[in-house]
Amino acid sequence: MRAARPPVVVITSNRTREIHDALKRRCIYHWIDYPTLEREHLVVTLKVPATPPALAWQIVTLVHGLRETELYKLPGVAETLDWAEALVALGARELNLELVERTLGFLLKYQDDFEAVRRGQRLGDLVQQVHTESLDRALRAPEVSFD
Repeated sequence: MRAARPPVVVITSNRTREIHDALKRRCIYHWIDYPTLEREHLVVTLKVPATPPALAWQIVTLVHGLRETELYKLPGVAETLDWAEALVALGARELNLELVERTLGFLLKYQDDFEAVRRGQRLGDLVQQVHTESLDRALRAPEVSFD
């Protein structure tokens, strides 16, 4: 297939602004879902190679847990990478509740989301779950090769 003129391509993940119906009629919609836990772990490992292996699993496990909650804006892969870089810069080796609370702004961008996550014991439960699941995954996962 050839076009007389190159197409105009607009890629957006911004769900906060409505696109006019006339423009939508001329668009092809394609949803790109969040990566699997394993795929996102690989992304973190490749993009932030200084991340300790156990911490990388904890990061992606916690982010995936947050994505299962009802938030206004779920953290994307960019937030995962920003958080990993910040945790590495802080010298973190593993997650704990205090560290997650102090750095939650890398993942959540709205006050209502902060309150929803902090309500009850949700964040503490999530950190505890992360330790259990990430340890199991780290023990089962093959080493990532950069060759």
